[in-house]
Amino acid sequence: MTTWLTTATVAFVLLLAATGLFFFVFTRGALLVREFTSDRGKASHVYPVYSDMRLIKLVDFQPMISAILLFQYHRLVSKIVAGLRASDLRGKQVLVTSCAFGNVIPRVVEASLAAGAERVVIADLIENELLHARSKLAAYEGRVDYVLDDATSMKQAAGAFDANIIFFLLHELPHELKDRALGEAGRLLAPGGTLYLAEFHKPRPWVLQALSWTYFKVFEPLGLALWDRQEPVACLNGMGGWKAESETCFFGNFQVVTARRH
Repeated sequence: MTTWLTTATVAFVLLLAATGLFFFVFTRGALLVREFTSDRGKASHVYPVYSDMRLIKLVDFQPMISAILLFQYHRLVSKIVAGLRASDLRGKQVLVTSCAFGNVIPRVVEASLAAGAERVVIADLIENELLHARSKLAAYEGRVDYVLDDATSMKQAAGAFDANIIFFLLHELPHELKDRALGEAGRLLAPGGTLYLAEFHKPRPWVLQALSWTYFKVFEPLGLALWDRQEPVACLNGMGGWKAESETCFFGNFQVVTARRH
């Protein structure tokens, strides 16, 4: 029995280490390589795991995605879905800014159309992300548009949307692009429109703060700005024209920001 437990423990630790190494190689590690090779194109901040279709299909596994968000994924998506379902979107348009892994996009699309939305637009900088999102939405063909676009400089018309969903994008953007993305979110929303933004948040317990800080330093160093100088609610309210508030979960480690445009 003891031998079996020891073997199982070692196997689990090795699996965690291999998973961590895999994600580091295709996320932060890839960005470091780009910095050294001066490969700094328009999408240089985008991880390979989001652009290579083989990696997308390998990683986009719901239990794995839920585990990465400490099994709070369903709760965060459900908060956004509840907000959309409670809205009157009859004859209006909804924007999903940047694709995300897991079932968030199908759930958001279903909730938006159930609330009366005429059309949902999904925008992303990476074509493979759009193709992958489309493969999940066959049931809504003809009611969803897929557009190549940059969250920090959108081609869409000002005030064209009554809801905009941004799911775990900000923490991956370079600091100067975070503010631009929020500015674009405001430009695209009609007066009275709502931005739903799910992101990391500074946890309350010091132990979780230490663990989260370590995670960010290794995998997502751009995300630490969300703890202080680029905290989304403060940034939005500081811009003017917004009334933003957030609901946190898992000891404050995650948040859903609901921001209404004046």
